[in-house]
Amino acid sequence: MSRSALVIGGAGPTGPGVVRGLLDRGFDVTILHGGQHEVELPAEVRHIHTDPHWPDTLGAGLGRAEFDLVVAQYGRLAVTAQVLAGRTDRVVAVGGAHGSLAHAADPRWGALGRPAPPPEEAEHLEQDPAHGTLAVRMAAAEQALFDAHAAGAFAATLLAYPVVYGPRQVAPHEWCIVRRILDGRRRIVVADGAIRMETRLYTEHAVHAVLLAVDHRAAASGQKFVVADDNLFTMRQRIEFIAARLGVDVELVDMPYPLATPCHPYWRHGPDHRLRGNARSRAELGYADTTPAADALGATVDWLVEHPPVPGGPEEKRLGDRFDYAHEDDLMERWAAVRRDWSDDADPFRPAHAYRHPRRPGETWHPGGTATP
Repeated sequence: MSRSALVIGGAGPTGPGVVRGLLDRGFDVTILHGGQHEVELPAEVRHIHTDPHWPDTLGAGLGRAEFDLVVAQYGRLAVTAQVLAGRTDRVVAVGGAHGSLAHAADPRWGALGRPAPPPEEAEHLEQDPAHGTLAVRMAAAEQALFDAHAAGAFAATLLAYPVVYGPRQVAPHEWCIVRRILDGRRRIVVADGAIRMETRLYTEHAVHAVLLAVDHRAAASGQKFVVADDNLFTMRQRIEFIAARLGVDVELVDMPYPLATPCHPYWRHGPDHRLRGNARSRAELGYADTTPAADALGATVDWLVEHPPVPGGPEEKRLGDRFDYAHEDDLMERWAAVRRDWSDDADPFRPAHAYRHPRRPGETWHPGGTATP
């Protein structure tokens, strides 16, 4: 007898891959989505069009249907947990890797503050609305999912994603760089040396993780896993890769983050690193990247070149990037003038070796040059 699976959000960037993976595993698959976007799927896949964000609309869309497995990639996690209680044997849900975490100064992290990356085995969720009501709601939604698991409503797994990149993104962050290069820009504003790093997840890797969770029920049941690409790269590395992929050289004009406003849409959450580790998903689910990093980012860039978002359209509005090149040119000129007029007459820093390297017996430590006897 075939098993049944429901994929909530099956028309998004990762949905088709998950659907095909479930079909390959012998599931009869239904997808549930709002109907705003359709995607080509095998004819046997049933579609339910309803809004999954509300108990009434999600419940009405499902009717009396029950499923062996639900993959919940869209909607509100607390609503999903409420409506699916008693309707399914398993829920593999997708949430955020960062949004529910407690603020950096929360005392539960300890005297040094929140580590980078925060540990999976000692993760603290936000409790104080003063530091973000959305974070508190996200934390409560995670708790609702695992409360339902503990109550026996279904077996729950939560996969926590960082920012996802790849084809068909609703907010394609690489477009901030790709469009500038396609528009002929060869000078790009960056912040703080463009050394910021953030954990990211390629769409095909997200699909791979979902299917691993499906395949490893015992290991996944009742657990939360951060899912992320194995490799990290700086903003500078990614921007320079995109330029090389498009066959051009670019100059990165470096400014302090508060001044470097044109790069803020690509930096997204501020100047700090935004990191999570994927050790548990590797150890317990067998996760590993299936696509080399250069191929993943290259495919993302190629997709954007072939399917460019409409200037001023929904994707650019979601990014919040104004692509105001007159402002950028003026900003770069004013910054260059500041640097020309600025002088620092302090003696330059000269690094010294911390350990004694004597040239003859009895020499003491010296910072460099001739040793002091």
